[in-house]
Amino acid sequence: MEGLVLAAGLGTRLRPLTNNRPKALVEIKGKTLLEIAVHRLADAGVKRCVVNVHYFGDMLIDFINSHKWPCEVLISDERELLLNTGGALKHAATLFSGHEPVLIHNVDILSDIDFLALERHHLASGNLVTLCTSHRETQRMLLFNKEGNLVGIYGQMDATGLTPLPFSGVSIANPELFSLMPPDDHPYPVFGCYLEIAKHHRIGYFMHSADNWLDVGTPKTLEKAK
Repeated sequence: MEGLVLAAGLGTRLRPLTNNRPKALVEIKGKTLLEIAVHRLADAGVKRCVVNVHYFGDMLIDFINSHKWPCEVLISDERELLLNTGGALKHAATLFSGHEPVLIHNVDILSDIDFLALERHHLASGNLVTLCTSHRETQRMLLFNKEGNLVGIYGQMDATGLTPLPFSGVSIANPELFSLMPPDDHPYPVFGCYLEIAKHHRIGYFMHSADNWLDVGTPKTLEKAK
């Protein structure tokens, strides 16, 4: 596997902690969220990890370049234009080998998700993309049909007969995904793109326990993580 850590966001939910730094450099017990994410990916066998940067991009690049990492860390530079989640994936595509699945990880997610089990499930399923999901309370849900394929977003269509599941901010994708995505010359969200691609390719899910997962994108959940 190769890895992509999405770290370019503005971190608005974490203010005031992100008034003077990117959220990737917010710390939990002396370790930045970026360090935690990259080490987790490296522990799962990731040899090359791409990190996208925008907000306080110079600071994040300096941090990356001044630290020793357990794997190769490359920078996908979005300092001129924040590309949203979809544009970010497309923009980073040229930094990957094109021969291995890419583990995509939001920098503000802490979890004990078994990434090797995720990879095994993904390869066995024939999915183009596999999205980590769990049973937990949230208003943002993805909809999957009885075959386990992504078909919609809860609240935007009739959910009768469909399975609503929340996305956990971690996924794995075959490199073929990138050629099916729009150009990276404008920002766009990834799930609108996924819904189009899922009409012709399998985008499925991998269930994990909600007990081993935490979104630390707010001061409250960050304190809980500590």
